[in-house]
Amino acid sequence: MKKFPAKNWYGGTPASLLAEAVNGMVRALVRRQFAQSGEDWTSFVFGSADALITRQDIERIEQQALATGYRFTSTSLVSLRERPDAYKDATGLGVDVSAFSFEHHDAITGSIDANGREQRGTGDNVVRHAADVDGVARYVRTSDQVIRYMQNGVPPDTIAIIDDSGCTLTAPIIDRFKGIICASGTVRSHLGILAREYGIPCLMNARISGIRDGDRIEIEASAAAKTAQDYQAGRESTARIWRFAR
Repeated sequence: MKKFPAKNWYGGTPASLLAEAVNGMVRALVRRQFAQSGEDWTSFVFGSADALITRQDIERIEQQALATGYRFTSTSLVSLRERPDAYKDATGLGVDVSAFSFEHHDAITGSIDANGREQRGTGDNVVRHAADVDGVARYVRTSDQVIRYMQNGVPPDTIAIIDDSGCTLTAPIIDRFKGIICASGTVRSHLGILAREYGIPCLMNARISGIRDGDRIEIEASAAAKTAQDYQAGRESTARIWRFAR
C-alpha cells in the first residue's frame, strides 16, 4: 500500500505577519502550559489542555496584537458594529447610506452609451435570464435596514446591493427584490442559490464604482451564467452593471 509523503505544514512562507505572530504566541502558550502540566502529550491534549488554556489566555493574545495598533479587517459588518475597538472601518459602515458607494479599484467602467447608460462595474451572473433588469439601487447593509423593510415593505423596483453574508442578512425579504448585486461570493454561494430558487436576477462577486443609493441602474441578467468550470479555469465570464445618467 502506497503511503502519502509527510508534509511540513509549517515550512512555507507565512500567510501574513499577523498570522505568523498569532500562531507563534499560541504555540508558545501551548508549550508553556504543556511543560507546566507534567503530563505526556496525549494526556495533555485530550485532558488538561481544556482547563489550562483558557479563553482569557486567547483574549490576551488578541490584546497583544491590538496593542501594536493593528486592526482586523471585517468580513461581516456585524464584526465592526460589535467590536469597533478591534476592527477597522474599511467598509464605510460609518457613512450615511445616502452618501455611500462601493469604490472597488478593479471595477470596469465605461462612457455613456446611446441608451444613456454608463457602465459602472461587473459581476458573476447566477442564472441567464431572457432580458436585462433595471431598477433602483438600494444598499442593504445592516439588520436594522432589513427590519425596517420587513415592517414597512421593500420599495418597488429595488435592486439590492449587498456587502457580504447576504443570504443570512436578507433572507426574510429576498423575495421582494427585483435584482441583487453582491460584492462577494460566487454563483454557488447561499445567496446565489436562494436567488436562483426565487427567480431573482443576481450578480455575485461584483466589482462596482460610483453607484449611490437611489440611482437608476441596470444589470445584464441576459449574460451567460458563470459556471464552476469558469472559476476552476480562471476564465472571465461577467455581466455588466450600468447606471443611468443622473
